[in-house]
Formats: sequence, C-alpha cells, structure tokens
Amino acid sequence: MTEHLEHLEDVQSFRLRSRAWLAANMPRMAPGGDGASGDATGGAAEVQWQRARELQRRLYDGGFAGICFPRQYGGLGLTPAHQRAFNEECAGYEMPLLFNIPTLSICAPTVLDMGTEEQKHRHLAAVIRGDEIMVQFLSEPRGGSDLAGVITRATRDGDMFVLSGAKIWSSGAYAADWALCLARTDWNAPKHRGLTMFLVKVHQPGVQVTRIRQVDGNDEFCQEFFDDVRVPASDVIGDVNAGWAVATRQLFHERMAVGGGSPYVSGPASHGNRGWSTAALVDTVRGAGLADDPRVRDLVAEAHAISRVQRQLVDRVAAGIRSEQLPPPAAAIGWLFAGQTTSRLAEIGVEILGPIAVTGDDGGTGDDGLRAGTAFLMRQAGSLGGGSTEMARNIISERVLGMPREHAADRDVPFGQVRQGR
Repeated sequence: MTEHLEHLEDVQSFRLRSRAWLAANMPRMAPGGDGASGDATGGAAEVQWQRARELQRRLYDGGFAGICFPRQYGGLGLTPAHQRAFNEECAGYEMPLLFNIPTLSICAPTVLDMGTEEQKHRHLAAVIRGDEIMVQFLSEPRGGSDLAGVITRATRDGDMFVLSGAKIWSSGAYAADWALCLARTDWNAPKHRGLTMFLVKVHQPGVQVTRIRQVDGNDEFCQEFFDDVRVPASDVIGDVNAGWAVATRQLFHERMAVGGGSPYVSGPASHGNRGWSTAALVDTVRGAGLADDPRVRDLVAEAHAISRVQRQLVDRVAAGIRSEQLPPPAAAIGWLFAGQTTSRLAEIGVEILGPIAVTGDDGGTGDDGLRAGTAFLMRQAGSLGGGSTEMARNIISERVLGMPREHAADRDVPFGQVRQGR
C-alpha cells in the first residue's frame, strides 16, 4: 500500500490525485452501466462478489480504500469531504459497490465504535483490504420490527457461547465471512437488557444459509439457521447483556447508510432504486424519443428536484450530527426521505415509459425500460430497508422532537415472562 502523507492532505489535492489514479488503474464501466452490482442471481452473483473483492483490494493497494477509517486500522484517516471528492471522481468507473452496504457503512463502523482493540485490528484492516465481507444477523422470522424481541439464544459454556435460533433478511449472507449477530443471553432481564452482540463466522458447522428469491428474481436476501453454533466469548462486541447499546449504534450507521449519509462508502451516490437514478431516467427518455414531450419534461424535472433535495438534506443532517447540533437519531430523517424518494422515482419512470417499462421493446432504451419496470416492482423496498418508514417517523417524533413514547406493555417485564405469539 502506498505510504500515507505526513500531514492531512487538502481536499483539492486529494481529488486531483484520485482523478489521476482512477484513470490509470480502475476499469471503466461498460456503456450503459451504472455500477449497480448485486442484482444477478446464482453463480453470476457469486462472480460479482469475487469481482468486488478484487476491486476493493485494488483500491487498497492504490491507497484509496477506507478513506475515513483511522490509519491504525488500515484506513487513510481522512475526512468525509475527502470521501465525497473521491466519490465524485470515480463516476464512470467500475467500483466495489457490493462492499458499501452493509460491510463498509454499517458493520465495520459498528466494530470501530464498539469493538475491542483486538477486534478492530483483526477485522477492519481485513475489510478495507477486501479480505472480509460482513453481514447483519438482526431480524428474525417472527420478530417483525421489534428488534429487541429477538429469541435467538446464546448460552454461556465456559469461554464459549452456544448459539441457537434463526435470522432472516440478511443481505448477501451467502457471500459473507463474518456477521454481527444479536442474541438473547438473559431471559430474566427486560428485553432490551438481556441481549448480547456477537461476531459470528458465517461459514462454520451449525450455520445453514438459505437464499430467498424476490419478485424481481434477485436472491440476495438470506435466512440463517443456527444449530448449537459455538462462538468464543472473545467475539462478544461490547459487554455481555449490553448488546442493545451496540445494536443502537449499528442502527444509527444503518440509517445513515440507507439515507445516503454514510462517510464510509466509495462509489458514485445512487439516489434511486437498484440503480434507477435521474441520469438513467434522462438517458432512457432520450432513447425513447420522449425528450420533447412537455409532460415528460415536467416529470424528469420533478425527479431531478427530488434527488437534489435528498442530497442536500443528507449533507445537512450528516453535518448536524457531526457537529452535535442534531442527535444521532436524526439520521432517520434522511432514511425516511430516501424511502419516499425511491418510491417516487420508480413511479415517475413508469409514468413516463408506460408499456415500455413492461416490455422494454421500443428500439431505443435497451434494458433501461425493463429496469424502470423492475424498480417499480421493488419500490416498497426503499420504505423497508433499514426499518420501515413508520419506524423512522416514530424515531423522529420521540428521539428528535421529544414527543411522548408509544406505550409498550412489555417494558421492564422480564423477557421470559412476556407472552410470545404462536
């Protein structure tokens, strides 16, 4: 890896150096590509993950990986402004976007904030090199939005824990190396106070990973089953029975990532659904010969305005959290707006293209028409990823605006005494 500069490099110098390095070292995207990897299925998806590892290693070897991660853990120790400059310069280049969520933007920052020094040195450098992919094992089949109500069990056995239960909706788990897994370690404590966060090796005896096919054919989501999986006590993140504090910090990073405000991601920002951006919309409109239609032009302008507002909102909220003028839960503001933006952009695409979004057959749009249709089918995903928009509104009202909390019948009740749905 190239040697770090002795002093913090100014943003413009870093931008120019990034521009020159990208041109000399990173492959250009194919015509019509948008860098949105991960939509392939089966073996093709596994090839994409391997390619992402290779590209992440190329960034690392060139001295452009982990821009905002501290130097002692393999990063560059630079600022979010440096990361934004790099992201602007890498438009048009193939990038390891699969590493962004959840590895770089959620899991690694959680380890950075809450892990031991040994855990940070062991995992963060490996992630930044492209050697490790991380995933979240949080949601459960019966849990819905009640993350604190997990029933996956971790029982102490000397210097080990024995993990049993199931998780679901884990993006890319089949390709991951390690997971952050929330499990219950004390059933006599109220639900928020009997949880522990573990680092779990994904591919080991007792772990079964099953892929889930969605309506668009994508099978990145997975379900996991744990059958007496042995986890060393040294892989506990934070303290035993204090996992909710770790989960809360993890959810903060998730909301920043889903809302588009994470300082840890590399690659051009995508403010659409599965790569359906305003740039792709403009190209598709031109290909379909609709650029002179006044109604279409109004819709394209609406899409551009929404996306511009989102970028400005994300920057403002992120800056407010960094300066402590806003509390960390304010990340839910960007998360909420991102869900609404995703849905509206998908609707605009279908409103413009009509039947082309179903057939893709107009002689001008290539695959973009079908991509608009697929984005429309998946538009609700933007209102669910990282938690539902209803949850975002609750967080904003209670933790940002200070409104009264919703009543919870199981608050302060030992979890073992709480009636469970059957």
